[in-house]
Order: sequence, then C-alpha cells, then structure tokens
Amino acid sequence: MNRSIQLVGAVVIEFENVTKRYPDGTVAVSDLNLTAPAGKITVLVGPSGCGKTTSLRMINRSIELTSGRISVDGDDIMSVGAVQLRRGIGYVIQHGGLFPHQTVLDNIATVPVLLGWGKKKARSRAYELLERVGLPSAFAKRYPAQLSGGQQQRVGVARALAADPPIMLMDEPFSAVDPIVRAGLQDEFLRLQQDIGKTIVLVTHDIDEAIKLGDNIAVFRTGGHLAQVDPPARLLAHPADDFVEGLVGKDRGYRVLSFVPIGDLPAHPVPTVTVGASMADARQAAGDEQWLLVLDADRRPIGWFDTTQPDVTSVEQRALRTVGTTFGGESSMRAALDGALGSPSGQAIRVDGSGAFVGAVSAVEIARHVASLGNVAVGA
Repeated sequence: MNRSIQLVGAVVIEFENVTKRYPDGTVAVSDLNLTAPAGKITVLVGPSGCGKTTSLRMINRSIELTSGRISVDGDDIMSVGAVQLRRGIGYVIQHGGLFPHQTVLDNIATVPVLLGWGKKKARSRAYELLERVGLPSAFAKRYPAQLSGGQQQRVGVARALAADPPIMLMDEPFSAVDPIVRAGLQDEFLRLQQDIGKTIVLVTHDIDEAIKLGDNIAVFRTGGHLAQVDPPARLLAHPADDFVEGLVGKDRGYRVLSFVPIGDLPAHPVPTVTVGASMADARQAAGDEQWLLVLDADRRPIGWFDTTQPDVTSVEQRALRTVGTTFGGESSMRAALDGALGSPSGQAIRVDGSGAFVGAVSAVEIARHVASLGNVAVGA
C-alpha cells in the first residue's frame, strides 16, 4: 500500500531530471531541473507547446512523468496514489473548471467533502472562502452559469483553497477574462497570497502577468527545455540568451523599473495653491509657470490647475486635471515614471506617509537618476 505524503505548511517542489516522452516519441519536457520554493509563486512561461502545462500537471500526476523525479519536501510524488495526492493539492484552471450542476457553495466544498469533512464544516469553510475571495455570501446558492467570468475564477480559487492545501497549481487562471477584470483578479490574488503563503506554481503565456505575479519565473523554450529561471528583476536585466530576450520584449528596460526602488530620487518644489483660491492668487503663485499643483487643507495633492484656462474665476475642483499616480518612499521607479508620463504637467508627485506633498520630479530627471545607478539598481 502506498504511504502518504504529509503536506503540512509551505512546501518545496523539486523537479530532478524530469522528462515526459509520449508513445509517438514526442518529448514534451526534456531533462527538467527546477525548484519551486516554499511559500512563493513560481511562474512557468513560454510559447505554446513548450511543456509548461505538462510540467505543471506532472506535479499532481494528472500527467505521469516518463523519467526523473518530482518531490514535495523531499518525498517522491510516486510514493502516494494519484487520487490521494491530488486531494492535497489545489488546482485552478481557465474558466474556473466548476461543476455546472452544483451551486457555488457545493463547488467550493467539493474537496473537503471528499476528504471526509462533515457537511456542516465543509459548508462553513465554503462561506468563509467566498468572503475571502471577495464574493458576497448571497452568491452561495447561485450556479456557475449565473456568474461572470471573473466571478467564476474567484470561485475556482476558493475551491482550490477549501481544504487548505500547501500547494496550488494554476493553469492560465486569469486568461479567460477581459483585461480590466484580469488586472483586478491578479491584484486580489497577490493580496490573498500575502495572507496564505502557499507554494504556488502558475502557468501563463503572458510575460507581463509572469512579471507581476512571480517571485521566480521559469522560461521554457520549444521542446520542453528550461531556458532560464530567475526572479523577475534579474530576468529582465540579464536575459540568458536571445530567446529569453525576445520573450521579455524590447521594452524590458521600462519593465525592470518596477523592481528599482525610489531610494534617494530627488524631488524639487513646484508652485502650489489651495483649492478654492482666486485666480489672482493662483497667477501670483504660478509666476511664469503654466501649471499649479492644487492641495487640500492637509497638503494632499488633488489635481493640476492650468493657469491659462479662459473663463475660470477661481481654482475650483471642476477645473482641475488629474494629478496622476503619486509615489512615496516604498514605490518603484516605474511608479514614479508612470506618474510623470500620465501627468499633464509632465511631473510626478512625491508624497510622504500621510499623503502630503513632498516635491515633484520629471520623466527626464527619473531617467537620469536611473542611469546614475547602473546595474546596482536591479541587484545585478
């Protein structure tokens, strides 16, 4: 009889010389050596047919490996029955993979019931997870067809978490929804991971999603070969070869700014005025400048005011332009640059911990500061 693998707490997943060869001779994964660290998100990315989904599915044995070894905290996954193994691993796929004939509540409670939990306990856990993934309890009695794509994905994540597995496998979990919903789901997923600390292996074809979600990114090339595995910042700054460089894109220099801390980026003063001020006061404050930064009573920035506007008698809320993305001491250089590029004045606004105005910086100043940092900026 197969012994059980005790999956408790965050666990490490290791591939050792793993190959998957099909009967017709096709090699989907070739001699893969890869570690998914405990409590971290490892993202598998690459072109179609490169073996990333096959690698993911070998972890829960929905695809059996041909040779090599996959272990969880040192225990070979072949030492336990496939069905038993899968019940200890959460699995999320495109469209949520929900059972259409079951309610949302029963979908989420599926694995706890299979594990022998009492019905009351399983449903209590399901209600708890509904709230955790941001869905109201009223959704419990709905069926999947009554949910939007984004809502179905949230239910899919809740179902994967129901038995509190230390491992979650996610196969293109957010690809079936529109870009705006997808960004929201990604943010919610990252917030959730901060709380739950699972060992997660996620497959995507989208390099931007990989960079946003991954603690480590494993890049696969056609033929099931691992091209590079690194944290996002190092992957962007130092692609291993032309293939990886092509995958991460020509704008990788901009993307890498997401991992460059603000540090001592200098900010300069700009003319400011309090909302409600008269045009005479505004023009006096602006001097020769076109744009005034408008602050509230607590010196928090609320918008830019164009002093050349006709038929405006005071600095009113309706006359303001967006202040853009502000940034603080914990922000990245990309956040600062996005703020400058999105601002009508061409300047990003730095704020302190309370949101009060500190100073401004232009895109040119940001570029010069980054250039002065060199490779040190991304931990090279």
